[in-house]
Amino acid sequence: MEDAPKVDLEPQELLLNGFEPPFIRPIPPLFPIDPKQLFWQTPGREGPSLQFEELSENFFDVQPPNSLHYLMKLAIREALSPDQQQQLQAELEDESCKILQCGLTPDQLPNLIEKNPMIAVYVLLKLISTNLITEYFQVLVSMPMSLHSMEVVNRLTTAVDLPKEFIHLYISNCISSCNEIKDKYMQQRLVRLVCVFLQSLIRNKIINVKDLYPEVLTFCVDFSKIREAADLYKFLKNSSSSSSTMPSSSIPSSSPSPKQT
Repeated sequence: MEDAPKVDLEPQELLLNGFEPPFIRPIPPLFPIDPKQLFWQTPGREGPSLQFEELSENFFDVQPPNSLHYLMKLAIREALSPDQQQQLQAELEDESCKILQCGLTPDQLPNLIEKNPMIAVYVLLKLISTNLITEYFQVLVSMPMSLHSMEVVNRLTTAVDLPKEFIHLYISNCISSCNEIKDKYMQQRLVRLVCVFLQSLIRNKIINVKDLYPEVLTFCVDFSKIREAADLYKFLKNSSSSSSTMPSSSIPSSSPSPKQT
């Protein structure tokens, strides 16, 4: 009996694929990309931000009137009644974690300050112990100066110890706003507010006069025709009379202060 011929096979040939011939399978084509989708393919460094303002028109219809989200969204849009303010504070006081779930973003803080400054103070005091307070402070410093923003900062300074850098930066922003405004009436009004605000901080020993003495003194000299600025200048000179390290300056006395209306 003759021996069967020996067949040499490669290991990759020993497969149980049968005798089906291989079929050519082309690579499927890529789905066409809409140019509008490229924005989400390459977002910015900070990424897309949440915009809670873009809500459906019937948001206030589907939310319970006394719910936390309803009252907070309403507080951003309009002034709350005293009962609504108490209800919102009660909702926030219920659980400490709710302050992070109320739907208020840093970008919405200026609207809340202008519409409901007392609620803004309450929310910021709740956020003091969290890591998010820095973002809210940055927005507060950079927002346009107003009576309500100064009221919020003043109440915060009397309630907690704020970082000195934040207070100094806010004061510098107020002084810059007074120098940049073009409308004379609004400029005088803001200067009066800033002078009263600064005197309150100095009297309550919230800030040290030496830290901002040159900047505030220049501010008083620039607006020396306004009575409040002249009073603040005298207050600064009296406060620094006992210190020999303070730089000396003089305020123009030839032009009397106009009558305030």
